[in-house]
Amino acid sequence: MLDIQLLRNQIEVVTNALAARGMTFDPTEFQSLETERKNLQTRTQELQAQRNSLSKQIGILKGKGEDAAPVMAQVAGIGDELKANEQALSALLVRIETLVAGLPNLPHASVPVGEDETANVEVSRWGTPREFAFEVSDHVDVGGGLGGLDFETAVKITGSRFAVMRGGVARMHRALAQMMLDVHTGEHGYTEVYVPYLVNATSMFGTGQLPKFEADLFAVPWDEGRFYLIPTAEVPVTNIVRGELLAGDALPLKFVSHTPCFRSEAGSYGRDTRGMIRQHQFDKVELVRIEHPDNSWAALEELTGHAEAILRKLELPYRKIVLCTGDMGFASAKTYDLEVWLPAQNTYREISSCSCFEGFQARRMQARFKNAQGKNELVHTLNGSGLAVGRTLVAVLENYQRADGSVVVPKALVPYMGGIEVLEPRG
Repeated sequence: MLDIQLLRNQIEVVTNALAARGMTFDPTEFQSLETERKNLQTRTQELQAQRNSLSKQIGILKGKGEDAAPVMAQVAGIGDELKANEQALSALLVRIETLVAGLPNLPHASVPVGEDETANVEVSRWGTPREFAFEVSDHVDVGGGLGGLDFETAVKITGSRFAVMRGGVARMHRALAQMMLDVHTGEHGYTEVYVPYLVNATSMFGTGQLPKFEADLFAVPWDEGRFYLIPTAEVPVTNIVRGELLAGDALPLKFVSHTPCFRSEAGSYGRDTRGMIRQHQFDKVELVRIEHPDNSWAALEELTGHAEAILRKLELPYRKIVLCTGDMGFASAKTYDLEVWLPAQNTYREISSCSCFEGFQARRMQARFKNAQGKNELVHTLNGSGLAVGRTLVAVLENYQRADGSVVVPKALVPYMGGIEVLEPRG
């Protein structure tokens, strides 16, 4: 959530920054609500001063033995107006908070300005895409040939955009997640956490999924209320610090978590419907960092590098891009995407997004720390996929396929596969 003082004092800055994100923001409604708030608060202060003054008069009149009833009636009337004001102010503050909660984060000054993904800027590339001496197959056919990817059974069990994995493919999927966890905990200093896959609405609000993106979520009714299946481990892990006041020397906090993720993919039908690129259920290993504001931008570079390290260990060619203002997520101040090379599509596809949110999520969660001056200050939050497990599996199947339908296991993954070096096609 944006700092309301920024809206009150620098409304033009906010309006221009939101315009760079492709959002037309008319400040008139906010300014009108703010004027009403100020008037209510001013009137409330006046009434409180009158009541205090009249209450003293009542004491004086009673002390003299005089009739205080008319003044007491006047105080009662003021009390009624004060109560009405309090109710009006409470309702007004809800309206203001709802308006502010619907505004996205402001982009960092280093973010390129643009309307959509065509304005994203490539930062770097690593690795050279392999040249094949045969016609490459996509991961659906490669996995099917191994007897390891089954979408028809998943449709029978649940519906479209789910997958059943078997044998070596299922083992590779598990091995990839385990390797990622081991690297991030053993080499990059993250603490592994296991978190619930269901969260409440307050948690979804804290990280910015609610109320704006409810259509993208799977809601689960429960005891006359509702939980939500997590769209990413970002939600439960970041909310670990919701409502907390951390000691300054406790920062940074670095968490890694492997979870399934659930997304309705509302509005994305017709795109990437074949295979595992865009599913309703998929696994990710998520990196989350809670940082001191002075360190958050260096932390973004480091976190992104940790995600890159997995791709390099698997020897998968990839590129790093910075998203433009029009392509960033709602809560992000800056995002790097890592895109892995998929030979069957002859292009790079997203496999990780790494973002710094500055204090945007922390303000929604009231996640704070005590700074060196002893004052309470919002933490900065960051997260990134380290990596999306299913898409990493897709990349391995396509990049390591052989003409006979077998798939070579990347060297870094062999220990996690029990020494298996090749997945052989189904006989």
